[in-house]
Amino acid sequence: MRLNNLRLTGAEGLHDIWVDAGKFLAIRPSGTGSGEVSLDFGGALAFPGLINSHDHLDFNLFPALGNKIYNNYTEWGRDIHTNNSADIQKILKVPQQLRTQWGVYRNLLNGFTTVVNHGEQLDIDRPPITVFQDCHCLHSVHFERHWKWKLNDPRRTGRPFAIHVGEGTDAVAKEEVDELIRWNLLRRPIVGIHGVAMTEQQAAAFHALVWCPVSNYFLLDRTAPVDRLSPVLPILFGTDSTLTGGWNAWDQVRFARDLRLIGDAGLMETLTTAPADAWGLHDRGRIEPGCSADLVIARIRPGLAAWEAFFAINSDDLLLVLHEGQIRLFDPLLLEPITEQGLTADDFQPACANGKYVAGDLPALMKEIGSYCPDILFPPLP
Repeated sequence: MRLNNLRLTGAEGLHDIWVDAGKFLAIRPSGTGSGEVSLDFGGALAFPGLINSHDHLDFNLFPALGNKIYNNYTEWGRDIHTNNSADIQKILKVPQQLRTQWGVYRNLLNGFTTVVNHGEQLDIDRPPITVFQDCHCLHSVHFERHWKWKLNDPRRTGRPFAIHVGEGTDAVAKEEVDELIRWNLLRRPIVGIHGVAMTEQQAAAFHALVWCPVSNYFLLDRTAPVDRLSPVLPILFGTDSTLTGGWNAWDQVRFARDLRLIGDAGLMETLTTAPADAWGLHDRGRIEPGCSADLVIARIRPGLAAWEAFFAINSDDLLLVLHEGQIRLFDPLLLEPITEQGLTADDFQPACANGKYVAGDLPALMKEIGSYCPDILFPPLP
């Protein structure tokens, strides 16, 4: 399959991309090759499938829950379970499998082709994107029982550990980071999540840090000092679940950009190459021959170029999402050429009336979720 006339982030001119056997085969200036099966995009923007380094996939039916600005995550947890228990129980009536499927679609619709799920291992049947669970998940110092033993269990080798840490603005949050470092007796590679209270000295003890700025500001009115931490360790972008982060991941990316803690190219790296390397997914996050053909193509808004075009994207701008060379989402404008050329054998349904075509039957999933929770409010879908 050849994808024609694409603009690439960080490159001049138009390019064609060849995909074969789930991999990128070649990237060349437009008009320099041929191929029988092709789609023309007329100058749309192409970039690597994005990587969401922190989500709780089965928590994305929740509304944002919080009643004030908190000092730390333990204070938030106690508060919502006391004051929002009815809201929580309403969503938990929906079977976990359905909630998880919805979380996977949330990521696909936002252009993520890989999502790192934090929490218990979830059994997901043929997800349309990569759900990365190949790490040792600990919740946190305060909520994970026997975390010291689990972190230092000699049988747990070969994978990074992922744990919420330093999610607060008080002395308790800062001391929690020190406690985790002190008890990492076997010097495990730890990917810290949030790190709002983390210092540069503490950061040196971690493998990477997942930055979730919208979630942090919602709970704490502050985020991690990634301008000071990024020279010390890799920064990875995470959306968190809709409990504390909005459904629209592109709004979250723009929020991060507006903070001006990381430059545009660096922010792109937090969504692509940095997480690919940190999680050991070295064939992701890049448009290069031999890499997994995870790709997003989006329309460019009039008058925008370079980084401005990328950061203006919303989910309704997505024209095509490839995962491992397979089409997983496409715009109705591409229905005829995709169908005529037999570019996918999967079943697709529009996400909503006149909406994007996505693999599987998202409307049926929403209907089934509604049978357990009739008054649930779904977000607008592209």
